[in-house]
Amino acid sequence: VGSHPRALLPGLCDLMGYFLHLLQLLSTCVAFSLVVIVGAWNEDLNNSSVLIWYFCFTVTLIILIVELLELDSDFSSWDSFLIIYASYFTLFCLSASITYPIAEFIPDGPPRNYAIATTAFSCIASVAYAIEVVWTCVHAEAASCSFPGLLKRLEIFVACVIFAFISNPSLYQHHLALRWCVAVYSICSILVTVAILGHKCKCDIRPLFTCFMLCQTVVSTLFYLTAEFGGQPQWSSDATCSSGIFMCVWDQRLAVAILTAINLLIYVVDLVYSIDLFCVS
Repeated sequence: VGSHPRALLPGLCDLMGYFLHLLQLLSTCVAFSLVVIVGAWNEDLNNSSVLIWYFCFTVTLIILIVELLELDSDFSSWDSFLIIYASYFTLFCLSASITYPIAEFIPDGPPRNYAIATTAFSCIASVAYAIEVVWTCVHAEAASCSFPGLLKRLEIFVACVIFAFISNPSLYQHHLALRWCVAVYSICSILVTVAILGHKCKCDIRPLFTCFMLCQTVVSTLFYLTAEFGGQPQWSSDATCSSGIFMCVWDQRLAVAILTAINLLIYVVDLVYSIDLFCVS
C-alpha cells in the first residue's frame, strides 16, 4: 500500500511550510511598514495595496500559529485550504506590486527609493505564496490541485482586477478599440465563470463539456489577443498626466495593458493544456 507523500517526509514538509510562512510574513510586513512609516502613500486615498499586504500578513500569521499549535490536524481539508489561500494571496500581492508603483505619485529622493523597496518585497511575497501552492500540490493529495481549476481561478481574478481599473467610463467611452477591449473582458469572464461552475458540478467528465472547455479557451485566447492591439496614447498627450493628479488616465490604461498581457499568457497555457487534454480523451 502506497504511503502518503507528506507522511514520508513530515519534517521536511513542515520545515518548508514554516520557512515559506516566515518569508511571507517578513515580506508583507516590510512592504506595508515601509509605506506607512516613510509616508510614501497618499493618505487621502484608499490605499488598497497597504490593505492587501496587511490582510495577507494577518491571515498568514494566524495560519502559522495554527500549524505551530498543530491544530491543522483537526481539519481534513487543510491542504486544500492552503492551496486556495496561497493561490489568491499570490494574485493579491502581484496586483499590489503592479498597482502601487503606478497608482502612487511619489517624488524623487528617499521616498521613491522606499517605494521601490516596497514593490520588491511585494514581489517576493507573491513568489513565496506561489511556491507554497506548488509545494503543497506536490506533497499533498488535494482536490484543489486541479491544474485547469487553478488556471480558471487565475483568469477570473486577473479579469476582476482589470474591471477595477476600467470602472471609470472615461477610459474607453470615446475610443472604439477600447470599448471592444471592455467587451472582450466581459465575454471572457462570463465564459470562464460557466467553465468554473461546470468544473464544480463535475460536468468536465462529459465529452460535450470538454469540447466546450476547449472552445471557450480558444475563443478567450483569440479575444485577449485582439485586446492587446488596442492603441495607447502617449503619456505626454494625456492632459491628466501633466496636471499631476493621482493616477492619470494613461497610467490606468498602462495597468490594464499589463494585466491583459498577463491574462493572455494564462489563457495560452490553459489552451495548450486543454488541447492536450482533449486529444488524450
